[in-house]
Amino acid sequence: MSINPDDLLSDAAIRAAMGALASRNSHHLDGMTEEEQQNALQHWHELVTDVLTAARATLQGDPDVPVVEGELPGRAVIVLQDAGGEDVNVHATFHPELEDLGNEEVGGTPAQITAVMLLQSLGGEDGEPEPGQA
Repeated sequence: MSINPDDLLSDAAIRAAMGALASRNSHHLDGMTEEEQQNALQHWHELVTDVLTAARATLQGDPDVPVVEGELPGRAVIVLQDAGGEDVNVHATFHPELEDLGNEEVGGTPAQITAVMLLQSLGGEDGEPEPGQA
């Protein structure tokens, strides 16, 4: 059976991973307020997206990209997800992590810097998302 890497970011895969986290951590959820539960679920959604995005990138691997022994090429993955109405959730993952250069500047691989520039273009002049983006 062949796995389509894009299936790892499907609604079904994300729901399954979220369900597993909720089940494993139900004792924590039970002791939380509704607001804390929502915050936990949002955090878990981000974790699930990070993990599944990394798995997808590994499965999808590009044979034309040179790989240094023991190192994966740098990557940036941007996931745009409908959030209801006109809103869109934007989630980005970077591997390896971006380097903080100070003065609100970051360093990274060419793919990562391109992704950062794209994300900045999605935001307003202050870097905040425009209306209709989350």
